[in-house]
Order: sequence, then structure tokens, then C-alpha cells
Amino acid sequence: MLSNSNDLGASLFKTWKEKQRSDEIEKLVQGFRNGVPLGILLKMAETVAGDQKKAKKYLKKFMTEAERTVAIASADEAVAPLAKSFLS
Repeated sequence: MLSNSNDLGASLFKTWKEKQRSDEIEKLVQGFRNGVPLGILLKMAETVAGDQKKAKKYLKKFMTEAERTVAIASADEAVAPLAKSFLS
């Protein structure tokens, strides 16, 4: 069993090359387009990327400006601040 259930794979992702991280975040964005909740997309993108700054870069790469704007506008109040910080 995992020693830290809050890890979300972060220790594994730290060993990945940037190409692997990019590919995985692109898959997460596809999942979001298919119904994965925004909060999960944002948290997993941050975990895979290694930090919020890198996650933001990848999300801007894989999501159009229109998609980001709609995601921010439709985010529930608990996720809205996080959505703005990642997608603006």
C-alpha cells in the first residue's frame, strides 16, 4: 500500500522527463473535455507538472483561451479562485 495516500503519484512524477509530463497533462485536458471535474484537472496538472507555474504553462498550451474562459466562468465557488489562478 502507498505510504502516503495524499501523494497522488507526485514522487513518481518527479522522476519523469518533461515530455512525459506534457503528454500526461494533455491526457488530463482530454479527460476534462470528457467530463473530469475542473478541480481534479487542476490538482492533477499541478501534481504532474511539479508546481503551479509549470501546470499553468501546460494548461495554456493544451486548452484554448475560450476553453479556459468557460472553465473559469463555470467553476463552482469552491474551485473558482483556483481556476482563476491556473487558467487566467
